[in-house]
Amino acid sequence: MTSTSRIADTTRVEGIAAFLPTPNLDTDQIMPKQFLRGIDKKGLDKGLLYDLRYDADNQLRPGFVLNQPAYKDASILVAGSNFGCGSSREHAVWGLQQFGIRAVIAPSFGEIFYSNAMNNRLLLVMLPEAEVQRIMEDVSNPLTSNVLIDVSNMTVKSHSVEASFTLSARHHHMFLEGLDIIGATLSLQDKINAFQEQHWQQRPWLHNIAHVTRARINATSPAKPLGNS
Repeated sequence: MTSTSRIADTTRVEGIAAFLPTPNLDTDQIMPKQFLRGIDKKGLDKGLLYDLRYDADNQLRPGFVLNQPAYKDASILVAGSNFGCGSSREHAVWGLQQFGIRAVIAPSFGEIFYSNAMNNRLLLVMLPEAEVQRIMEDVSNPLTSNVLIDVSNMTVKSHSVEASFTLSARHHHMFLEGLDIIGATLSLQDKINAFQEQHWQQRPWLHNIAHVTRARINATSPAKPLGNS
């Protein structure tokens, strides 16, 4: 996570929603291991759901929802329960975002995936399974696939469903302010500085202790004769 940029519209996510009804879709399926070899997070959109999007000959599967013309610009996923379970790879979140996904609606999420997603500003919306199923039925028809998520009021609206969801106060604030976890931390810089100053005033013997200790050791250690290793 390196971005602290703000998003232009922080109060809503609206767009075409694609349906992924498979329960327990884990992070190994969302971002397969062969796409984790890079030293940065560029190009992860190519690996997103690779084994679902492509066949054994690396050809697109025309029947998979994100390969269909009506859903190629989807920005929301409506998914099955326990979405993002499995390993803790943050690449799954980055790949979804690079592919253009801004939000996922599901009955439940893997715990670590949930934290990774929300800290990176990928909005995760938990709703009762019955409501998710109704939204999924709406978006399975390209004519009624548009979904609106109002972050301010924490509501979701599809063709036939209006539902409310909850977010922690911290996550709600982060999304409304357009902040990822780094940006949220930096917004507390004044408080961090004040805490640091108070800490050094109360415990001056700890200030720069590593440098002071190293200098003391160097000052008392006998010098090595020249030419000795």
